[in-house]
Amino acid sequence: MLIGILVMVLLITIIGVIFVNTSPQFGGNQSEESLIKIKNSPNYNGDGAFKNQELTLASTGFKWSSIPKFFTNGNNKVPSGVLPQNKLTTEYFENEPKEPRITWFGHSALFLEMDQLNIFIDPMLGNVPAPHPLLGGSRFNKELPISIENLPEIDLVLISHDHYDHLDYGSIQQLKDKVKLFYVPLGIKAHLTEWGISSEKIKEFDWWESAKIKGVEFVSTPARHFSGRGFKRNNTLWCSWVIKSENNSIYFSGDSGYGKHFKDIGEKYGPFDFAMMECGQYDEQWAHIHMMPEETVQASIDVQAEVIMPIHWGAFKLALHEWTDPIERSIKKAKELNVKMATPIIGEAVVVNKDYPSLDWWK
Repeated sequence: MLIGILVMVLLITIIGVIFVNTSPQFGGNQSEESLIKIKNSPNYNGDGAFKNQELTLASTGFKWSSIPKFFTNGNNKVPSGVLPQNKLTTEYFENEPKEPRITWFGHSALFLEMDQLNIFIDPMLGNVPAPHPLLGGSRFNKELPISIENLPEIDLVLISHDHYDHLDYGSIQQLKDKVKLFYVPLGIKAHLTEWGISSEKIKEFDWWESAKIKGVEFVSTPARHFSGRGFKRNNTLWCSWVIKSENNSIYFSGDSGYGKHFKDIGEKYGPFDFAMMECGQYDEQWAHIHMMPEETVQASIDVQAEVIMPIHWGAFKLALHEWTDPIERSIKKAKELNVKMATPIIGEAVVVNKDYPSLDWWK
């Protein structure tokens, strides 16, 4: 019996190694050009990994008893039915808004129209946030607000980090011919070039580096998180994004635990008209790398955001909390701290400086 168990473990290990080394999902290796910039980064620790600005533990009290709970959908961890969402048409994107317009695709995928630019942030549009469909749970809604082929041309894709729920191989494959440019944190260029995207279309950023397109500035700002695909950990950088034009200023938190970087960003680039803030997939077992909803609201105050929109929820089960907890808890805290909040359904337009959606649609 012992020999049988050992043989089974060996077979599983071999299959896993073969899968990681042959599947395109896991991306590519760094070019010499990228490695030079990575090794010169002040955010690189010299041991082959990027680091956070403050002590950050991936695990803050792991409990073995929680493992079985990840394999069940009970206790309201997923919705009981299809979530409401707006169906979009090609005409929707042809009616160009005068103010920045944000359309939520669920989780952290956001389509931003601003100053005649089409910007897609973390466009994870696939069904399962994992390298293989058997390794993760399905999207709450099977359909997107609009099919990928009916999306308009995209001037820029912004990526925050390389986890599967933010950088999806299948989505990039379907989008890449529509996209003019990709802005990514250090190291992620290797994944995109491995997936057939020309290196000329990709620009890598360290924290606090910026670039402009048609007068709109894009700044890669810190986040408190980690990265990794396959067996690799922290060999690519993670970030949040500041998007500033002459008239508007928008912030996207990416994935992040609460930390001092939010005040730093607010002092350097705030105030912000609107902020999309991570709020979901949290747990006390990994409290340094994802915010609790109450911390999300405080972080929005730190970055000096006038209005916030909770993201990183409403599409996938990646934690153990009830699927409505992120929005319920953040709304409660926002009321306590007098923070304005937008709560659109998936596919609903959020127009900056206009009336913001506020229906309790998840109820």
